[in-house]
Amino acid sequence: MESTWRWSLLAAVAPVTWGAAYYVTAQTLPDSHPLWGSVLRALPAGLLLLVVARRAPRGAWWWRSLVLGSLNMSAFFVLVYVAAQRLPTSVASTVMAVSPFALALVAWPLLGQRPRVASLAGAGLGFTGVVAMLLTGSVQIDPVGVLAGTAAMLMSSVGFVLATRWKDEVDVLTTTSWQLVAGGLLLVPVAVAAEGAPPTLDARGWLGLAFLSLVATALAYVTWFTALRHLPASAVGLVGLLNPVTGVAAGLTLGGEHLTGRQTLGVVAVLAAVLLGQPAVQARLRGRRPTPHPGHDTVRAVAQLTPRGSHVASPGATSSSS
Repeated sequence: MESTWRWSLLAAVAPVTWGAAYYVTAQTLPDSHPLWGSVLRALPAGLLLLVVARRAPRGAWWWRSLVLGSLNMSAFFVLVYVAAQRLPTSVASTVMAVSPFALALVAWPLLGQRPRVASLAGAGLGFTGVVAMLLTGSVQIDPVGVLAGTAAMLMSSVGFVLATRWKDEVDVLTTTSWQLVAGGLLLVPVAVAAEGAPPTLDARGWLGLAFLSLVATALAYVTWFTALRHLPASAVGLVGLLNPVTGVAAGLTLGGEHLTGRQTLGVVAVLAAVLLGQPAVQARLRGRRPTPHPGHDTVRAVAQLTPRGSHVASPGATSSSS
């Protein structure tokens, strides 16, 4: 059970950084270059991970990398970029809050993970909480932005599940690097044809891009895919609801905002939904011990990113759980 919570905490790294990515994209990068913005986010992150992994694709991983790179990186980043530029963060986050449903339903036929009632109830509770936190009657909705956000959510759900199904014996850091490099390279000719030369960025833009590429992409995807190998997709999807909670926290911290009563209830509902989706909690509700979830030991992918001399606990030191 201890390791179950450990993987859940690791999964939380991704949505927390993604929650900040909407704000950083809208505030630091030009809205006229979504293709180049996506290239500059994916390719440096992938090359950095590839230098650490030091392993090229083999066999089926050549075409798998292209498929996953398209679903999880290139097309996804472009659509998220468009959504971030055309929608208020509140609306964009609400659209993406449907992803726990999508991830759980896609994992059913592709991974054989039938969603439990508690997971679906958590997804519904979480979506309700996000709506309570973020949406007001005064928000204007751009249909193009909503379509872009919805398409991004659906494509990434399929891509995340396929990445888990195709894990084989290749570690997470390596497969993530292949996806990012493939996704970035696929976008380069399209960006050149559609947008011409890359945009000129000021210091603020380069700082924003560094955060998006290194933290909200390289680190976030390694932790996210690692969690998907050790937890059911429905549980990881619900952890993703921390994305909009991060946006609310940023508003409180940086913008001097104050929570209304409805927003407070929304935050509580989202946090309750995240807990409800976790295997350890569901096992306690059923009066059983958590059932081990099949997955390979991928903690070395995170260990490779830590300085020498630091210690990352191995799942082998504790019981493997879901």
